[in-house]
Amino acid sequence: MTGKFDLKKSSDGQFFFNLKAGNGQIILTSERYKEKRSAEGGIESVRKNSSNADRYERKTSSKGDPYFILKASNGQTLGQSESYSSAASLEKGIESVKKNAAGANVADLTG
Repeated sequence: MTGKFDLKKSSDGQFFFNLKAGNGQIILTSERYKEKRSAEGGIESVRKNSSNADRYERKTSSKGDPYFILKASNGQTLGQSESYSSAASLEKGIESVKKNAAGANVADLTG
């Protein structure tokens, strides 16, 4: 099973997407966009940048949990992962984004 992007509209009218792995687990959540077209551009940017190891910034939350941010070549944040229980789990999450993003279909749930 391949990954997919779920394109959604939030309660405040902004658009965002989740990248899901083949098992349905969310592996990356985007920033909010004012326009649907911008969110679709964000998806394309994730597809382009996800294979580049230098685009991943590893972080630690205030609770001490590791997570990562995927950035575009201009440094703009494209999306953020969930918090992980270990650095090893974080690395598996990055590998999952690399594996799933490029060929993922888009499910437009903004309807």
